[in-house]
This record gives sequence, structure tokens and C-alpha cells, in this order.
Amino acid sequence: MRIRDWLHTRANSPRQNFSLLLTGFSLFALGLTLVGAGQYLLPPGLNAELIALTGLILIGGGIILAAFGYLSLSVLRILSFLDKKHE
Repeated sequence: MRIRDWLHTRANSPRQNFSLLLTGFSLFALGLTLVGAGQYLLPPGLNAELIALTGLILIGGGIILAAFGYLSLSVLRILSFLDKKHE
């Protein structure tokens, strides 16, 4: 029951979910910028590789956050609506 209540709470807070989606997109864009800078703007070397690695980590975190925000906005909202019909 606790998971169901948490899912309902999460589904009924669209502002927080949209904020998660935008934060994930921002992290993704920042990571993509770092990877591009490491690849094209910096001279080859360890610093360029470390910046590109940091960018890849940010891209991964951004994808996870954006996906969670998107699923919370769409799928959880639909599940919450359908679950209320059965109660």
C-alpha cells in the first residue's frame, strides 16, 4: 500500500514532475556540451578525456531524471486516474 500511495502522490504533483523533466533535460544538454567541448574544442589529452567522461556521466543522469519526470507526468497520471475509477 505504501508504494501505491507514493505513486498517487507522485502522479498528483505535476509541477514537481515537470521540474524533474526540465532538470534532466538541462543535465543532458550540459553533458552533451561537455562531450562536444572535449571532442572538438580542447587539445587531445587527459583533460579532454576527463571532461568528456564528466559529460557522459551527466548525460546518463539527465536521461534518468528526464525519463522519470516524463513517466511521472504521463504514465503515473493515467494509472492514478484508472485506479481511482476502481476505488
